[in-house]
Amino acid sequence: MISADEFRRTLSHFASGVTVITTCDRDGRPTGLTASAFTSVSLEPPLILVCVDNKAQSYPALLAGKMFAVNILGLEQEVVSRRFATTKIENKFEGVPFTLSPLGLPLLDNALAQLECATVNVHLEGDHTILVGRVEGASSGPGAPLVYFRGRYERLSGPTT
Repeated sequence: MISADEFRRTLSHFASGVTVITTCDRDGRPTGLTASAFTSVSLEPPLILVCVDNKAQSYPALLAGKMFAVNILGLEQEVVSRRFATTKIENKFEGVPFTLSPLGLPLLDNALAQLECATVNVHLEGDHTILVGRVEGASSGPGAPLVYFRGRYERLSGPTT
């Protein structure tokens, strides 16, 4: 079996978009984390999945909640991604503009796209938990995505054809 460092280094060659997964805790306070392990699962019904580190500050709220949002970050939101990725900030929403959706989920202003999801399945696998969500609402806007590749934030260079 390969080491965790070798696995991480190898996976860094896979470029991915950057998301912030948000929800509210039992006291109604918004909480969230940065995640690049996000993908669609099904069109009918519309399902997505996100992988959450079991040690993340937001993990208990995401596990206990029935709903979560996926905020797909735009190119200008690197600072937001870094803020939600750190464990050194207690209130990650401080200074980050957001709106509560009609479903009560914190949606980050200026995100490239947003998905509001009902948790339909939870799978504990290794040091992460896979949350499967049924998409109950979605919105998107113009702009370029924030991309993470080889441990750095990048931008798309344009079409190849």
